[in-house]
Amino acid sequence: MNRPVPAKRILPSKEATLFKDLLNHYESRQLKKGLKTADQILKKFPEHGETICMKGLVLTHMGRREEGVDLVKQGMRLDLTSHICWHVFGLIQKGEKNYEEALKSYTQALKFDRDNLNILRDAAHLQTQLRNFDALVETRYTILRLRPNFRQHWIALAVAYHLNGNLIEGKKVLEQYERTLKNIPDYDVDHSETLLYHVRLLEDLGEFKEALDILDNNAKQRRILDRTSIMEYRARLLTKSNAAEAESAWRALIDHNPDSYEYYNGYLSQKGLSLDPKVAEALDILQSLSSQIPRAAAPKRLALTLAQGPAFEQLVKPYILLALQKGIPSLFSDLKSLYSLTKPEKQQIIQQLLETELNSIPDIEPSTYLWTLYYLAQHHSYLGDHAKALDILDQAIQHTPTLPDLLMFKGRVLKRCGDYLSAARSINEARLLDGQDRFLNTKTGKYLLRAGMVNEAIGILGMFTKKDAVSPGTDLEEMQSFLYLLEEGNAHRINKKLNLALKKYMAAVKVFETFEDDQYDFHGYNLRKFTVNIYLNLITWEDHLRSHRAYVTAAMAASRIFLAVHDDSSLAKSATIVPELTEAEKKAKKKAKKAASKAEEKKGQQQQSVNEDKGLEAPPKDDDPEGIKLIASSDGLETAARMLRPLTNLLTTANVDLGQKERMEIWLLSYDVAIRRRKLLQALTFLTHAQTLDSSYPGLHLRLVHLHHFIRTTYKDKTPPAPIGPAFIEGVKQLGVPDENQVSLETYNMQYLQKHTSDTHSKCSAEAVVACAKAMRILGSSVGEVEELLFGSLRDNAKNQTPRRGCLTIQIALEMLELLTEMNSERVDEFRQRCQARFERSTVFGTDEEITKLRESVLATPDNGQKDELL
Repeated sequence: MNRPVPAKRILPSKEATLFKDLLNHYESRQLKKGLKTADQILKKFPEHGETICMKGLVLTHMGRREEGVDLVKQGMRLDLTSHICWHVFGLIQKGEKNYEEALKSYTQALKFDRDNLNILRDAAHLQTQLRNFDALVETRYTILRLRPNFRQHWIALAVAYHLNGNLIEGKKVLEQYERTLKNIPDYDVDHSETLLYHVRLLEDLGEFKEALDILDNNAKQRRILDRTSIMEYRARLLTKSNAAEAESAWRALIDHNPDSYEYYNGYLSQKGLSLDPKVAEALDILQSLSSQIPRAAAPKRLALTLAQGPAFEQLVKPYILLALQKGIPSLFSDLKSLYSLTKPEKQQIIQQLLETELNSIPDIEPSTYLWTLYYLAQHHSYLGDHAKALDILDQAIQHTPTLPDLLMFKGRVLKRCGDYLSAARSINEARLLDGQDRFLNTKTGKYLLRAGMVNEAIGILGMFTKKDAVSPGTDLEEMQSFLYLLEEGNAHRINKKLNLALKKYMAAVKVFETFEDDQYDFHGYNLRKFTVNIYLNLITWEDHLRSHRAYVTAAMAASRIFLAVHDDSSLAKSATIVPELTEAEKKAKKKAKKAASKAEEKKGQQQQSVNEDKGLEAPPKDDDPEGIKLIASSDGLETAARMLRPLTNLLTTANVDLGQKERMEIWLLSYDVAIRRRKLLQALTFLTHAQTLDSSYPGLHLRLVHLHHFIRTTYKDKTPPAPIGPAFIEGVKQLGVPDENQVSLETYNMQYLQKHTSDTHSKCSAEAVVACAKAMRILGSSVGEVEELLFGSLRDNAKNQTPRRGCLTIQIALEMLELLTEMNSERVDEFRQRCQARFERSTVFGTDEEITKLRESVLATPDNGQKDELL
């Protein structure tokens, strides 16, 4: 039933024509014309709601967002029954990334114009973005009913059913669509992609025979054009059908691409074999394939995984010698997966082979000799003997001082020794050998950041960034460089500038929010282009986006800073303290600030002009460049909880590519945030998940002590308020910590310490010491008791030994030093000196004055001691 049109909405013929022009100007992004047209209408009809909304929409795209939003709201109040007003309001909300509210506005607009194709299409995109697949199916069905002659509407409905898990209905839609097709031209790429999607859908349904029939028939008729996809689908479908032709299908794939490990796995699986060293037959097959395809590296490398003893020695020798003769720098990266500390047989064979090769001098070629030294240095450094690795590298550098790879790896070894400053110096020397190499430039910037030299790093990185950018850092942030954002955040954290560190970590988190927002455009684009298979992969990838290591690192680092500020508010206040500068430094800073302001203003004017011409919105101005407001915000814990929530959701609902240690730290950090927010059941749930993963993990022990101490001090032997309280207390009992009436927390802590440090081969003895020391601090132990425990971990002063599991590392020693510093221990300097004696090559235990002095020589050239002229 059609609603009567309000009289105030009806425009005379001339103005109605102008309003249509206004809509066309907006669609074609002729914004200035659109604004002029809107003003013409409003001169005679100043309260025409739809025109006011459209004018506001145009203004938002001209960079005048606040003014535009106010006009849209004003127009809405004047005409709440107009689908145009609601649609415009939805567009405004979508532009603000407020997708849920935008969808509500579109739903409201459809009440007044339920068959409006533009609104339906926008609503479908929002429903996909929000993963509201039930509603998506209804919307796509309505669109198909209105425009059944458009091919993409059929595909869109099938995809909607697929996303909603109703594969049978998706199959019916595709079958109906294919029956309507006539006169399909040859080599139609869109149709080829649709048929591949049909095959994929049938595969997901388990209807392998039908999928094979469609694949083979359309491949013969050249309707499916992607040869690689045809072969891969065919091999998989034959395998799942248990067909005899599956083996030949995988063999054909190997001929098609003989360096794909996946194809060899598929081929072996058809013979009932796997890449298991115990299966001798698999090794014979791989060797046979190697002789049949002599140029393929994959079967030779896979054979090394399977071979044992003399067979391995026989196969690995030609593999390594050929790579050394060719000078392949990545050889060690290729072979290090063969190394096993529990079964070191293969690594010993490789080491013996290389040492024998070195002893063949002078018969060995100079280049082979060089790359043999390079491999041996990587070999010994990987096994923990960094001193020997450095000696070998010095020999190699003396042999060929102009090879950047040697200096780069020397930098890596020095980094592993804890000497980040010498590591940066070595990488910089490699860069000076080839000043036009962007990779070496980037590597130098990265190592300078790891040494805490932020300004110097930005100067180096600025050699290859945009010259018209406000700063190199701004350009790198716009390019969404995780390497830069995370490493600079770490550098600021090392320099105890938590506000700047938090700023960079949050910038990295924001990149992932941008990734999520960017998928919106693909909901329409992929369906228009019929790239359905890659679109479904995109949806899956986006659903697991937050498991990316860059997000995990940034979110956890930022959350730890929010926690630290919550526990000690003076950290936020210290961020506002400006250090005293000399007169020369004040003048230089003022001059630089003025120049940057002028450059930013000029760029802003240019960008505004471009935005107005192209109809783009101006980027928001950063009103907190130093992160002062960010670190002092009152909702830091809420922000941390919001960042960690996607991670905990993924850990419970999906199979994500994260190690056990990372998973444990996510659960424990989530507990830290939840318990401070007084979310008791959440905190308990997180600890329960952590305990399921590893009940002996040191970090878990610390949180169990913290939880019981929290209950004891907060509730004073009383049960927390119902209804949560009783369930919480009952759940705490299930965690397995003895009742305090039987064993005190102090005794429980010491029992854990004794259990995990008495065994010299414990996998977590050093971490256990740190966890128990922190627990002692929570329980109110004296500074002297904590000092005694931490100093006890340094009694074993063996140097240059191969590290074992659970031994004291530089990072753990730094954690101990930080704990002593927080406790205002009088033995901090003594501990620092003891650590320096334990880790001789490390510089991280030096005082601020010592490190500042060492930094001055990092960018000096090895020849004349002068700094790089490019800086």
